[in-house]
Amino acid sequence: MIPCFSKFRTVFSDNISIVNRSILVTGGAGFIGSHTVDHLLREGGWDVTVVDDLNDFYSPDIKRSNLKAAGESGEFRFIEADIRCCDALRNIFDETAFDCIVHLAARAGVRPSLSQPKLYAETNIDGTLNLLELARDYEVPQFVFGSSSSVYGINSKVPFAEDDRIHQPISPYASTKAAGELMCHTYSHLFDIRTVCLRFFTVYGARQRPDLAIHKFSRLITEGKPIQVFGDGTTRRDYTYVDDIIQGVRASIDYSDSMHEVFNLGESDTVELARLIELLEESLGELAVIDRQPMQPGDVPITFADISKAKKLLGYDPKTKIEEGIPKFVEWFRAANQPQTA
Repeated sequence: MIPCFSKFRTVFSDNISIVNRSILVTGGAGFIGSHTVDHLLREGGWDVTVVDDLNDFYSPDIKRSNLKAAGESGEFRFIEADIRCCDALRNIFDETAFDCIVHLAARAGVRPSLSQPKLYAETNIDGTLNLLELARDYEVPQFVFGSSSSVYGINSKVPFAEDDRIHQPISPYASTKAAGELMCHTYSHLFDIRTVCLRFFTVYGARQRPDLAIHKFSRLITEGKPIQVFGDGTTRRDYTYVDDIIQGVRASIDYSDSMHEVFNLGESDTVELARLIELLEESLGELAVIDRQPMQPGDVPITFADISKAKKLLGYDPKTKIEEGIPKFVEWFRAANQPQTA
């Protein structure tokens, strides 16, 4: 049985402005979630509620640190709760009338989903269904769903466009994200909830999860340890800097031209893995030790976003090329890993 729990606490203050719009950010202690919270607080005019279960997929201390960093921009309410538990979520909706839900909570990662497909289905499908049901019950007008480029699977057409068929996902994670998108469409059609699904393309930047390649490679290179490279280094990814992603998330909160849309959020550029490693070596000032491994099940050879739709309808305009983004990430990485002084 899933333990139902929720812990309420307000970060820094109890003051609430009655003129603000109210927004719920699930997964708000995570990488993209905490940047979303940070942006909304800096912007002002929002009462922000964050839900996160602080699970141990990676260290909860990192997530608490993310919340602390976001909280430096203003006040928000944090609730520790599991999105699989509808009763815990319902308590939150009983207290607050939300104008928008930004649903970023999920079990993330392609490779871990291969060994824990049931957990991924429970969290990413059942948890999303819980939030859509609550949006229906409490008449929340706007629902922004964090999806993934993984839904394209082994799509042979590049760049990937939103109207490409997504019937060939090759990991449980990708399948759960595709299912979430379909549920968003259904709830929009049946219950008059505007749903906006955002397909994120390989996001990196400050606060990136430690299991993701750029962060993990940086740590291993600085420690003088080998980095595992799956395949011959020619796989390509559309690496997207987190500030550009947040621009798209923010625009989606106000999107109102239709009742359901899907948008790619990427840089619309691809970088070979070997080139990514070169850029990390240049920024870190150290050479990588390469441990070559065979390609892994669930991995795709390329991701490449067609962002013309997001540009047209959201005004999405990514600015950060990989040659600029990697040094920014390394600057944050070094600062975050400085020894703590007494």
